[in-house]
This record gives sequence, structure tokens and C-alpha cells, in this order.
Amino acid sequence: MALDTRQFEHPAWLTAGSTVVGYLLILAVLTAALFVVPWLVFAAL
Repeated sequence: MALDTRQFEHPAWLTAGSTVVGYLLILAVLTAALFVVPWLVFAAL
């Protein structure tokens, strides 16, 4: 059975996907800022 991808052409899918990607980017930046940067600072001391 072939998947009909025309059902995913609605702009709401682009909005939902962009929202998920944006949240993941924000989560990655905050994780780096709160955990990786302090770890690097203390490791350098």
C-alpha cells in the first residue's frame, strides 16, 4: 500500500514540524549553557 503524501501538504504540518525543531534547538542550547559550559569551566580550573 503506497502512502499518499498529499495529506501532509497542509501548512499546519510545516508549522508543527517547525515548532518541534525550534523547541529541540532551544533545549539543546539551554542544555549546553547549563551543563556543558560550567563543566568546561570547572575542568579548566
